[in-house]
Amino acid sequence: MTQLSQTRAGSERGSAAVQRIRAASRRPATLGAAAAGSISLAMGEPEGGTPAPISFAAIDALASGHTRYAPMTGAPELKTALAGHVQDSTGRPTTASEIVLAHGGSAGLAASIMATVNPGDTVLIPEPAYSLYADHVAMVGAASSWIPNREDGSMDLEQIRRQASGARMLILCNPGNPTGRVYSRSDLLALEQLLVQHPQLLLLADEAYASVVFDGAEFTSALSLGAARDQVIGCGTFSKTYAMTGWRLGYVVAEESIAERISLIHRTFNGPLNTFVQHAGLVALETPESQLRDIADSCQERRDIIMEYLEGHPRLSLLPPQGAFYAFVKVDSALSSVEVAARCSAGGVQMRAGSEFGPSGEGHIRLSFATDKQNLAEGLRRFLQVVNDLP
Repeated sequence: MTQLSQTRAGSERGSAAVQRIRAASRRPATLGAAAAGSISLAMGEPEGGTPAPISFAAIDALASGHTRYAPMTGAPELKTALAGHVQDSTGRPTTASEIVLAHGGSAGLAASIMATVNPGDTVLIPEPAYSLYADHVAMVGAASSWIPNREDGSMDLEQIRRQASGARMLILCNPGNPTGRVYSRSDLLALEQLLVQHPQLLLLADEAYASVVFDGAEFTSALSLGAARDQVIGCGTFSKTYAMTGWRLGYVVAEESIAERISLIHRTFNGPLNTFVQHAGLVALETPESQLRDIADSCQERRDIIMEYLEGHPRLSLLPPQGAFYAFVKVDSALSSVEVAARCSAGGVQMRAGSEFGPSGEGHIRLSFATDKQNLAEGLRRFLQVVNDLP
């Protein structure tokens, strides 16, 4: 092959970053064609839509002329309000200078990784876990090390400990997507000691579902780990808590010098956030705690429907979700999880293949119960019909 041919072939494949992401990614480009009348249990979209006061705040902001560029690092009043919110909810003393506003949680995660991880570094990912993490790690030229959780859904702390000295970052999704598991306080405290012993190791804690926990479960935020305070980067979003998925408003909490680096990366990629969306975010933070609890209780009711339908089925097994709005179901079949997901789609119900969420996800299906009860029940009925016909 001539040098010109090699150059053309390389350009057709895209940049090195594109090639790395394609090689590492487990995420499907699409979920495939859905049958007519199909029910989606594939997406994490809170049922019911954004509360009206939040939407009206955006409308009022637009009507009042808040349509120009916002400050490059975010609206100061929203950063101050978020600092207070973080301090109240986690006990971590927090200032506005430690808050980075982001175009959704995904942009916050990406900017955090790009600002702190170098090419050739190793990033530890307890899994099954949200598949976007590995794509972000590949984007910067680092390597993902998948660490399967234990059978009860807890972290394999011994395996993490063995790899900690050679790693730059550990990414933790809590409550978990796709499993709905909530890591125990004892696991978080053990992780805190591990961080203290390995000062080069950062913890990126994705706590998008922190407000959605069930059965009175205790949620321990990584931001409460005071002994390792400067090594913890917390990533949150308005998407799940306030049903604002399409608004693209997230935030990162980090020690001030790290926050400044994350902000530099984020504003270089994205520029300033939407002005009127930040006005809506201020109103969202005023949502009464009782209303957030009602949302979690509603999710728990649908979690209970999941367990009622699936628990005890001879070909299915799962750990009861403790938070978020996903169930990760192990399916006894000769087919791969991608093939099972395709069968489900053909059978009128869309779900996600478990292999998307890490090596130990093979053989599983992730279903979302962030939908109305009628659709959930019918979707589960179709799922069981598919399962009963699997080889």
